[in-house]
Amino acid sequence: MSRSTWSAERRYLHQRCSLWIAGTSAIVSLLYLFDLFVVPQLYRFDFRGDLSWYDLGVYGFGPSRSYVSFENESPLVEITESDNGTGCDSRYTFLAPRGDSVAQEGPMILDSQGELVWMKHNWDTTHDFKVQRYRGQDYLTYWEGSQVEGRGYGSWYMLDSTYTPRYVINPVGNYGGDLHEFHITKDETALVTIYDPTLADISSIGGPEIGWMYNCLFQEIDIATGELIFEWRASDYFPMNSTYNALKGAGEERASAFDFFHINSIDKDTQGNYIISARHLHSIICISQHTGEILWTLGGRTNGFQDLSDGQATSFSWQHDARWHADSNTLTLFDNAAHAHSDPDFQSRGMTIHLDVANREATLLSAFYHPYHTKSVSQGNLQVLDDSGRVLIGWGHSAAYSEFNADGRLLCNVHFGASAFWDFGRVVSYRAFKADWVGNPQSQPDAMVVGDVVYVSWNGATEVASWRLETWNFDHNETVDEPDLTEDVIVLHEYAKTGFETDILLPPELDCSIFRLAALDAVGNVLGVTDPLQRQADDSAAAIVQSVIVGVSSITGICGIVAVISRICGSFRRRQGSCRRCDYQLLPVGERDEAGPG
Repeated sequence: MSRSTWSAERRYLHQRCSLWIAGTSAIVSLLYLFDLFVVPQLYRFDFRGDLSWYDLGVYGFGPSRSYVSFENESPLVEITESDNGTGCDSRYTFLAPRGDSVAQEGPMILDSQGELVWMKHNWDTTHDFKVQRYRGQDYLTYWEGSQVEGRGYGSWYMLDSTYTPRYVINPVGNYGGDLHEFHITKDETALVTIYDPTLADISSIGGPEIGWMYNCLFQEIDIATGELIFEWRASDYFPMNSTYNALKGAGEERASAFDFFHINSIDKDTQGNYIISARHLHSIICISQHTGEILWTLGGRTNGFQDLSDGQATSFSWQHDARWHADSNTLTLFDNAAHAHSDPDFQSRGMTIHLDVANREATLLSAFYHPYHTKSVSQGNLQVLDDSGRVLIGWGHSAAYSEFNADGRLLCNVHFGASAFWDFGRVVSYRAFKADWVGNPQSQPDAMVVGDVVYVSWNGATEVASWRLETWNFDHNETVDEPDLTEDVIVLHEYAKTGFETDILLPPELDCSIFRLAALDAVGNVLGVTDPLQRQADDSAAAIVQSVIVGVSSITGICGIVAVISRICGSFRRRQGSCRRCDYQLLPVGERDEAGPG
């Protein structure tokens, strides 16, 4: 083999080896990035063989329905009821959906069939929407605000039966109201949570000696006067290293203060002592109403109860919504069992725990699991619905709420987001509740006429049973613009209310183009009327003629444009050909010689 051939062969082998190394390196790098970024996301999908089209996301991550007479959209829910005939509790459901796949965020009331009853589109975030009683009257209450320096910063609102804000509550002091809790007590006071960024020594858990933490507070406030009754701070009673929350670089700056405690619910026992949930301590804590001292702790590092259920009563973690039930000496809570998607694959559950406080003994009475073995990494609640032990579970980060009997058997299951994608948090609701409610909005009913159909709805009106079609016998001496709408009303038909929006086909005997709809309650009382509506003229023939004219005009115009462009192009080609013929001319040989050497 010649020297040049050997050199060429070496260069070829070197190039092949370099390409192989580069290709292998690229594949390994892509596999690493795939494993680092894509695989964890794939684990968050929850595809199973028993999923419906709804839960597979065929209708979207957060399916919604729109209306003709109402500008907003509401969730399109999927309901699964038990086959024993009990089904879903008949009361209204109160939730506040939010997330990237929610059409309009805000407080929302649905009936037991998932039909919209009332909603309010809030541009800011809404949390903890429910019915609470104050001074003998029911109010809709919720928190509304935004996120400032990593924490909720807003106010609490109380709306009366006309959906008019009657009270706006803020903390006492230079604080913003926190999103986690607004609980009205039997003493007609409000229990509220506050997150206060505070300088602190975080060195005991690996942080800076001068760092930032969220000092969790709660206040009891007189709603009528706004006066402070009681205030308590977590940092006065619990050391930093009692937390289960990982530091992960937090605490260096005020905007990323370390949350070692995370208070998310407050209640009272029969003696007036406070029961709070500390999510990051995995603990439920009882606090003296007089001194603020710790009376007892259930769960966590400082658990003071003997667990008579082999650890099941005290093994909750990252929990929410601890409530005391004095009539049975029981505590209910929502056990998230997970804080992040990387946590072990525990299931979230609702819990009912019997506490013998005097003997410091705890017994698990019931546990409630979602049939899809859901792991809700945040939010959630448990509400006792009746004396039989029936409960409602709001699954928080997972877009669902479920009802169970006291033995843990599923009675009703409602999804308002596709379950295969719950882990992505595209549709969530902090809590979900059921309650009775009577709404009498001050607005008029909304209606829209489309052809021979009128669509009518009334946002928040709970007492409407039917709609009555009415018109007038106009006097020809009166102008149609200013009729007397209080007299000469002619009643034509009555139509049962169907869902949030009722569509009514206008009857042939409606010979007057002006009409209205009256909302009637169950005994026929008029609750409200729409503005005068006008039937659209039957111009279908004219519309067809106009469509034909538009079509012919469009075709004629397009053909004319094509003809003009074609003529211009043909003229341009002829001009180019003529120029080419003029540039060069063939001359006889004799003439070319006479022209000289040129």
